[in-house]
Amino acid sequence: MLKQRVITAVILLCLFLAVLFKLPEQGWAVVVGLMVMQGSWEWLKLAKLRGLVAGFYWLATLGLFLAMLAIHFNASSQLKNAMQLSIYSVSAVFWFALVPVWLKGIWKTDNPWLMGVVGWCVLLPLGLAMLDLRVEPPQPWWLLGVMGLVATADISAYFAGRRFGKHKLAPGISPGKTWEGVAGAMLGVMVYVGAVMAVGGMTQRYSLLLLAVVAVVLSVMGDLFESAIKRQAGVKDSGTLLPGHGGLLDRIDALTSTLPLAALALILMKAA
Repeated sequence: MLKQRVITAVILLCLFLAVLFKLPEQGWAVVVGLMVMQGSWEWLKLAKLRGLVAGFYWLATLGLFLAMLAIHFNASSQLKNAMQLSIYSVSAVFWFALVPVWLKGIWKTDNPWLMGVVGWCVLLPLGLAMLDLRVEPPQPWWLLGVMGLVATADISAYFAGRRFGKHKLAPGISPGKTWEGVAGAMLGVMVYVGAVMAVGGMTQRYSLLLLAVVAVVLSVMGDLFESAIKRQAGVKDSGTLLPGHGGLLDRIDALTSTLPLAALALILMKAA
C-alpha cells in the first residue's frame, strides 16, 4: 500500500508542477475547475445527495464556480477584493467556529441540503485560493510554498505517528492519528519554514512561524473533518480516483482548510 501511495504521489507531483508552472492563467483556472467539480462529485456520496437533487447540486456548484471565475478575471478590483474577503471570511468562520463544534460532537448535521452547503464551504474557497495564490508575486511560489508546508506536515505526522504514536488524537473519528504525529508535523513544518525563510532571505519574518503553526492545526482539522464526514456517510474513502489514496477529497482534505486561510492571511498582511 505504501509503495502504491508513493508511486501515485510522485506521478501527481510531476503533473501538478507541470501545469502549475507551464499553463497560462486561464488554463490553470480550467484545472482548478476540474478539481472543484471532481470534489463536488465525490461530495455527493458523502452528503447522500441522490437523483435529480444530486444533478442540481452539481450544476449549482459549477454555476457558483463560473461566477467566481467571471469576477476573478473580469470584475473591478473593488468587486474582486469584496468577493475574496467574503468567501475567505466564510471559510474562516467555518473552520474556526463550526468544524471544532462538529468534531467535538456538540453539533453536526446529516441533512443532505445542509451537507450540500457544507460542501460549498469546503470546495469553493479552496478553488478561489488556488487561483489567487498562484497569481501573487513571486508567481506561483506562494501556492507551492503553502502546499509544500501541508505536504510536509502530512508526511511528518505519518512517520512520527508510525514510529512513536501511542496517544490517540481522536479515536472516535480517525483511530490512526496520534498526538505524537501532530508533534512530528509541528517539528517537520518548523524545519520546512526555517529552510524557506533562510533560502528566501526572510530571516526576520517571525510571523511566518506563527502562521505555520496555525496551518498545521488547520491541516489536522481538515484531515479530521473529512474523516468524520466519511464515518458519518459510512464509507472508507471519498472515491477511487487515485490508487492508494482513494478519492480526490482524500488527497486534498488538509488543503481545503489551509489554502483559503493562507489566502486570507496574505490579503490581511498586504493591507497592514
